[in-house]
Amino acid sequence: MLKPDLSSPRFVQAGFTLIEVIVGIVVLAIALTLITAVLGPLSQKSTEPWHQVRAAELGHSFLNEVMARSFDERSDRSGGAYRCDATTEAPTVISCTNVSNGPCDSFGPDPIGACPGSSAVEARNDFDDVDDFHNFSATGDAITNILGLNLTGLYNGYQVQVNVVYDGDFDNNPNEIGAAERLAKRITVTVTTPGGEQFRFAAYRSNW
Repeated sequence: MLKPDLSSPRFVQAGFTLIEVIVGIVVLAIALTLITAVLGPLSQKSTEPWHQVRAAELGHSFLNEVMARSFDERSDRSGGAYRCDATTEAPTVISCTNVSNGPCDSFGPDPIGACPGSSAVEARNDFDDVDDFHNFSATGDAITNILGLNLTGLYNGYQVQVNVVYDGDFDNNPNEIGAAERLAKRITVTVTTPGGEQFRFAAYRSNW
């Protein structure tokens, strides 16, 4: 019986040289880099509308909560018999809260108990006027609803901040000196998404 000639080209096994393998890896790496560069921004863009909706939902929720409070700590909250800074309603003029005049007379959470001397301040569920929310900030799972119930997982990576200023003449220059400036407070709620985008929601609360 004749044996096959193993040296014949028919029996020579085909394969890749080392150079061909290296060139193939380089080409594949370049292709994957280009694909990633194209798909990465697309995936990010696809989530932006979702984050915008969540930010709007959160911002409006906080803005409604703040706007539901009275104008000032020193305004009457039982029937609205008098307003702070008013000259005709109360027996004596009661000044509205100053922006920053020490722990007993400034924007931010009010002291609990006698002041000066009290180191405790109101928590969010005790806020009863709009400027109590000044400098309020919460992030991620620390963001709760109006009842203080935890919203675990709903706003991971989000941050909400509240700023309150006097701007009664509506000129966008806050806390100017003068009686007209204290006729309204501007509340600004800033929501930052996990991607770093900031959305601001603002409203005015008048002294009435």
